[in-house]
Amino acid sequence: MAAPANNSSSAKQRVVTGLALGGIFLAALLGLPTPAWAAVILAIVALGAWEWAGLLKFAPRARLSYALITALATLALSAVPKELIATLAAAFWLVLAPLWLARGWPVPGGFGGALLGWLLLAPTGYAAVSLHSTSPLLLLACILLAVIADSAAYFSGRRFGRHKLAPRISPGKSWEGALGAALAVALYALAVAVFAVRETFDRSALLLGYALILFVASVLGDLFESHAKRQAGIKDSGNWLPGHGGVLDRIDSLTAVLPLALFFLVLWK
Repeated sequence: MAAPANNSSSAKQRVVTGLALGGIFLAALLGLPTPAWAAVILAIVALGAWEWAGLLKFAPRARLSYALITALATLALSAVPKELIATLAAAFWLVLAPLWLARGWPVPGGFGGALLGWLLLAPTGYAAVSLHSTSPLLLLACILLAVIADSAAYFSGRRFGRHKLAPRISPGKSWEGALGAALAVALYALAVAVFAVRETFDRSALLLGYALILFVASVLGDLFESHAKRQAGIKDSGNWLPGHGGVLDRIDSLTAVLPLALFFLVLWK
């Protein structure tokens, strides 16, 4: 009888933590000016970098140095043209990441792994600030897309899941869950196009296409972090968030979605 009680307690802890973090994050996203928001994002990037360095088995002092350097690297991207950052990030997530996962290439250790972490985290932080400066609601819409995709995949997979999506990397994910998530994202994108953005048919169709590509990117971001964690032999990247693991566990899909959303914003304009 002890196991159900523990499971119930864990579920309650997860819900309470999720609601609290979601409320604080939403208040910061919508209420803070962009410079203050940038400080929040740099802190999140630094925590994510600390966890990534842990996956690479860095010593504590090296992990701290890596976290600080990653935050500084993210800040330094403000001197680089937005179009270049967005294009390079899009190339990674649309070309290199799928190939990486399909071939099962290991995450390199040492400096190679550090470079990969910078490639994952710095553009994400930059995109979170850049999208916020364009419109906090635009950033929120991108984050909601990732949340909807993740939630729909979970419930669709739990109800209909039969065929494994990536059994070597993340056995819990299924093709049925992915299809359910794609449908949910498509409905979300159409609702945004019709009721919020109020675009023409052609532009709405383009927005739908972008949203579906962002959905695929969210899956790739999730799988890429799962691949790194499996290689490191751990379940969660950290334990900062009771019931939710670490920062990387929360932002895995966003490492792909936000830079790619910035790329599409450049194309949209």
